[in-house]
Amino acid sequence: MAILHGSWLPTQQRFFVWAETWRRFEEIVADGLGVAAQPYCLSADEFQLMLTGADQWDLSPLGERLRSRWCEHILAVPTNVDGEKVYPYLSGHSQETAEVLYPWRVSGTIMPTTLALKLLTELPLGAESSLVGEELRYWSYMARWSLDLMARGKFVPTVSADGSGAIATWQLLLNSATDQARLRQFSDRMPLVCRLYQTAKTRTRKTAAAKATQAKSKTAKAKSTQTKTAKASAPSPMPLALGFPVPASPLLQDFLSSVVSAQVRGVAQTQPLPASAPLSKDLPLREWVGALTQDKKKRFESPPAGLVRLNEALNTWTAPLQNLGIDSPDSLHVGFRLMPPPTGTLNWSLHYGLESSDDQSFYLDAQTIWQHPVDQLNYRGRAVESPQEKLLAGLGRAARLCEPIKHTLGSPSPSVCALDPIQAFEFIKATTSRLQDNGFSETLPENLVDPTKASASRFGLSVKAMAPPRKQQRLGLQSLLNFDWELSIGGQNVSQSEFEQLIAQQTPLVEVNGQWVELRPQDVKAAQSFFASRQTKNKLSVEDVLRISSGDGQLIDKLPVVAFQASGKLDELITTLTTGNQSLAEMEEPEGVQGKLRPYQARGVSWLSFLEQWGLGACLADDMGLGKTIQLIAFLLYLKQEELLSKPVLLVCPTSVLSNWQREVARFGPELTTLIYHGDKRPKGITFTKQARVTNLIITSYTLVYRDLKELKRIEWQGLVLDEAQNIKNSDAKQSKAVRELESDFRIALTGTPVENRLAELWSIMDFLNPNYLGPKNFFQRRFATPIERYGDTDSLRTLRGLVQPFILRRLKTDRSIIQDLPDKQEMTVFCGLSAEQARLYQKAVDDALAASDEADGVKRRGMILGLLVKLKQICNHPALYLKQASLGKQRRSAKLQRLNEMLEEVILEGDRALIFTQFAEWGNLLQAHLKQHLGEDALFLYGSTSQPAREAMVDRFQQDPNGPKLFILSLKAGGVGLNLTRANHVFHFDRWWNPAVENQATDRAFRIGQTRNVQVHKFVCSGTLEERINDMIESKKALAEQVVGAGEQWLTELDTDQLRELLLLDRKAVIDES
Repeated sequence: MAILHGSWLPTQQRFFVWAETWRRFEEIVADGLGVAAQPYCLSADEFQLMLTGADQWDLSPLGERLRSRWCEHILAVPTNVDGEKVYPYLSGHSQETAEVLYPWRVSGTIMPTTLALKLLTELPLGAESSLVGEELRYWSYMARWSLDLMARGKFVPTVSADGSGAIATWQLLLNSATDQARLRQFSDRMPLVCRLYQTAKTRTRKTAAAKATQAKSKTAKAKSTQTKTAKASAPSPMPLALGFPVPASPLLQDFLSSVVSAQVRGVAQTQPLPASAPLSKDLPLREWVGALTQDKKKRFESPPAGLVRLNEALNTWTAPLQNLGIDSPDSLHVGFRLMPPPTGTLNWSLHYGLESSDDQSFYLDAQTIWQHPVDQLNYRGRAVESPQEKLLAGLGRAARLCEPIKHTLGSPSPSVCALDPIQAFEFIKATTSRLQDNGFSETLPENLVDPTKASASRFGLSVKAMAPPRKQQRLGLQSLLNFDWELSIGGQNVSQSEFEQLIAQQTPLVEVNGQWVELRPQDVKAAQSFFASRQTKNKLSVEDVLRISSGDGQLIDKLPVVAFQASGKLDELITTLTTGNQSLAEMEEPEGVQGKLRPYQARGVSWLSFLEQWGLGACLADDMGLGKTIQLIAFLLYLKQEELLSKPVLLVCPTSVLSNWQREVARFGPELTTLIYHGDKRPKGITFTKQARVTNLIITSYTLVYRDLKELKRIEWQGLVLDEAQNIKNSDAKQSKAVRELESDFRIALTGTPVENRLAELWSIMDFLNPNYLGPKNFFQRRFATPIERYGDTDSLRTLRGLVQPFILRRLKTDRSIIQDLPDKQEMTVFCGLSAEQARLYQKAVDDALAASDEADGVKRRGMILGLLVKLKQICNHPALYLKQASLGKQRRSAKLQRLNEMLEEVILEGDRALIFTQFAEWGNLLQAHLKQHLGEDALFLYGSTSQPAREAMVDRFQQDPNGPKLFILSLKAGGVGLNLTRANHVFHFDRWWNPAVENQATDRAFRIGQTRNVQVHKFVCSGTLEERINDMIESKKALAEQVVGAGEQWLTELDTDQLRELLLLDRKAVIDES
């Protein structure tokens, strides 16, 4: 897949876009004579083909007049220079060796400003933007800033002249301290590559474009170019001369000015100047306005005298705008400092001075300026030119925005302005924003402007809460707490009489406990109501306390909670939940756990136990392979050890892992009694009720929860656990609604992907765990999902994170504290059931083969048995493989494939890569098509018939292409040896070759020198079949495995018919039947 790049070219006032894609190429030898073509760069034909196949976002602006706009530019990119070997790094590829910036020729399309703006504002900036280069992503952000500047009217019309006549332009206005600060920050963050584009001045450029225009068989040529090895470009006559990077700030300003000017001209064209408009005849206004609305014609005719008068009129009109020019955004400007009144007085003072945009610590007060009447004042290591004139000019402009300042200009040396409380309040609430937007800066009392201290400067409630004696009842989110409350102002509790004294001052700003506090009318009214109804206290629940602790604004009697203090057990809960469970100690392994819990797993069990004590739902969201299953089993054993497991726990999981859960419980917690509630033989009615009472863990599927909801609701459940909880991400689905209707003492969700695509999925899981905690779905959408997903609201994101973090425990394989607990290679057997169709085919194949084998002997019998083994493996994989069907048909025909889909979805969402081994080339073809259709992922497929060049190309692409396929299907024989595929950190053995040495060789394609991550190996086995029994034999004799089955599968042919029948017998309990 191609990666888009591009940048602004100030010399041409155009935006240049090109694309690159990974491909193999021969080594390029630096000849020192010219600039070679960048080997990854797309040709015009390939670029056109890319646009044709683009369906992720709108790239149509790139296709307009593509051929006529196609050109070349020089770009310096990170390059590996190793002696005579020179090759550029592909964008996004990890650079393992030292690199230098080296010039290359890149070809692409050049776009006018308006078209570029359309492209840039439609490019995605989220997780799906991996195909957008860093410099193009940067310009996309800047394009959005330009729209913000336009919306705020940050532009003015100007007039200038040169030797050819008068020029009408729209000038960008970055005259506020905020915009100047943004300009500096954005300039500092500009990727270096944005500054390294240079025009390719060569006679061959037009010729190349002409040749491209006349090219024939464009699509075929493009496909051919993608498949064959790219050759090194011949030396170009272009001289090897690369200039220094252009300065970032002027480049950004030029881009913003061009975009704003183009947009304003476009808007102005829709509002032409009426012919009857009364205009001065002494000024060339109609000609000037006409030039301001034209895309290309910016010049207009005017007599010199009229042009001078027009320029003077414009200067007078824009006089209030400070720092009109953007060439020196760090120049000194007038700053104001508001000081509260001394104790016992009411009037505030507004002090004048000069401040610097590039040094926030610099402040030259007005008194010092008037005490030194000089043309140049050296102050704190800085030379200030004409300080008095600069101060007076600024104050004159500020006086148009703030009336009290005007009254001080009559003084010969104005340095301070007195403000009464009302004027001070108006200055804080309204005037400051106007001054800031016109290039001035203000400093206000910290507690009146600092958001982190805003709660302390307001009326609010100080609350002290504690948990009631627990006795026998369980606490939960809706449990009520004992609490006391007081009115708090400025961090100090006040009585009713003290409150009335403050109101009597009749001023919006009052001093309390050394802090100046804003008395908002709605707060005063709420406080009066609080004192009037204080005897009837409101209710305070655990949920309210958690919201307060997470920073989500809580109101009680319309007053915000500005101080909160918990005690006893409640304090322990708040501390544990708000500190990321760091205060929890590792739990000792419960009795009955077969195996050793790793430290992070023991902490996970402690966390589950802690939340269960409070009746709070928990989402265990560890990465795949970190042991969510064993943590849940250990948690249930802990409850049993403490004699707290008095009722059954219901575990709901995908159909594909029903038998896997039963085996895992038997392996790690054999003391737990289990029941698989599935299939047409499942118990019902009184029989089911009786069995449930004596069973610790009942395992069922999402499908049956909905289908047998009435049956399941008859049971009094102690716990409800959802495995692969992303199955309820659609809150309106039948199975999602069904699990919410089941009542239980505690709820747990297990998932490696709590959020796959949208925040609504997180709401669905959280609403199952702790109903109504995040509010109704429509409220959540308005309050969090829309602001975060559409507008990138960081405040809403911070609040949401604070609300959900206490209930989600997520550890990643990349965490250093986790990696040190993990082995370099984890091997896991994934047990899957059989669909009814698979079971029917399996049984028939066994019966037919055994009947025939009784009448055969010797070589013929051995051949029949080996043939049967192949058939059974094919059936276990998928009926379509055994029946030689061209497609996989309906879903749910294979439990193995269902489980693979689920696991690969998680692999891809985590940004990992995987190898999938199979011994059937036909299955590889079917699987490749399925993964493209089901997951939308391209998968490479290497098998015996793959040619050597194609084989090498696949390996190179998987290893080196940053945007290459994340999945690689390999034939066990063709891909099991001789390959280095260390980019993968997951290995799936979809079907088994019963020789551990062969499987280990295949696994070692990923687990070898050069692998920097832990490798997870997933071996798929169909329960109740030949696969499970041979797997058990190998696992039980691991040390002798190679000797026992060292000859592959030949040893199976030596079994007699009875032994073979016992080995091949189908266990009907493993059959998945949704009926």
